[in-house]
Amino acid sequence: MASVLGMLEEREAAARVRLEGLREEAARLAEVLEAAEIELDRRVIAREELVEALAVSAAETTAMTEAEQETACSPVPGSTVPPWRDGLPVRVLAPDYQLILDVLEERRSAGRGPAKAKEIAVGLGLETTPAKVEGVRSKARRLAERGWLMQETSGMFSAGRRPATVPDAGPSA
Repeated sequence: MASVLGMLEEREAAARVRLEGLREEAARLAEVLEAAEIELDRRVIAREELVEALAVSAAETTAMTEAEQETACSPVPGSTVPPWRDGLPVRVLAPDYQLILDVLEERRSAGRGPAKAKEIAVGLGLETTPAKVEGVRSKARRLAERGWLMQETSGMFSAGRRPATVPDAGPSA
């Protein structure tokens, strides 16, 4: 029986060695599994952070774009005249400038030609005092310089738009 008992002891020792090897491998795999779980968690967090950051950025861009459009389309009296370009709405101009454009557009629609500053002033319902006429002339020139109106060599103004070719429009409002 000693030989059977010896065989069983050998098998038991081999099972213990095998079990210890499996425990070591399980511990190693548990470490690998934990590292893989940590890596997965980091990647999930990174993706979530990126999605959140992109959403915030898109919201800020949308808010800025809306604010810029609101600012561009809400002129204040005395504001500068932007150079005319295709697609730019007339509402970016201050009300006084819009009225001058309206008077000249009405003249063109009625089949009448260009107008002098004094005629524009009359069309606006202003007194034809030199100060009022010069104010209208100054604004009409500014509109012509920026491409919103056409100015003829005679100093008359007419409705019509062209891209402004003035590289520096200067500080005039």
